[in-house]
Order: sequence, then C-alpha cells, then structure tokens
Amino acid sequence: MEKRKTLSTTTQTRNITDLSSKTNNIYETVMIITKRANQIAAEQKQELSRKLEEFTSMGDTIEEVFENHEQIELSKFYEKQPKPTLMAIDEFLNDRIYYRLVEKKEKEKEN
Repeated sequence: MEKRKTLSTTTQTRNITDLSSKTNNIYETVMIITKRANQIAAEQKQELSRKLEEFTSMGDTIEEVFENHEQIELSKFYEKQPKPTLMAIDEFLNDRIYYRLVEKKEKEKEN
C-alpha cells in the first residue's frame, strides 16, 4: 500500500521511445504493462473484497448497510489510489517487473 501513495494519480504523457527502449518493441512493452496492470487490478479487487466482507452480515437491515461509514471510507480510499496502469508503467520503468519472451526461447530450442 505504501508505494501506491507516492505515485501520481493523474494521467501523464509518456515518450514512446523511452517506454520501448527496454524491449525495442513498443507492442511488447504495451503487452508487458497490460498484463501487469491486469494482475494489479485483480490483486486490488481481491484485497478490497476481503476487507468489505468484514462488513457484511446476514442480520443487516437496508438502513444499516447504507449507514456504514467505515465501509464508505474504505471504498473512498481505494478510489483515490493510482490506477493499475500507472502502477504497472512505474514498475516497468523502474525495472520491477520480471518478464520473458517465451516465443523466442522456443525458437532457439528448435534451432
């Protein structure tokens, strides 16, 4: 959670050359970032769901559900977090994503 607080939550213009410099292919870069962003989004969704489960109980009335301020604050906290795509781009640019190209390794084995 600590890292999420330091990232910008606004969209930034990126230089395509800088993004593709590690892979020499912008399409590979986009796929790497996309896959990581999807992983981050899934992790965030699971984390939020686990925390929201604590608030659910079978005996709640409709009024009690709508008046749960802790649940509202928790949801607002997650809404203010940087988007998964911004987090994935940051990880990619700072070499915190491990990736490998399976297709190239398979071709090398064949030769």
